[in-house]
Amino acid sequence: MRINIGLKCSECGEINYTTTKNSKTHTEKFETKKFCPRCNKHTLHKEVKLKS
Repeated sequence: MRINIGLKCSECGEINYTTTKNSKTHTEKFETKKFCPRCNKHTLHKEVKLKS
């Protein structure tokens, strides 16, 4: 069972990326460093729930 998630910048709070994850095998929150176009640098992006 895959669910849609958004990746939100931890500095400016903007949701820049969307992806899917398997909620049964990965129960912890997803975090990764990605480029934020608003901050114009690589920042930590954390998982947020998307409205569906």
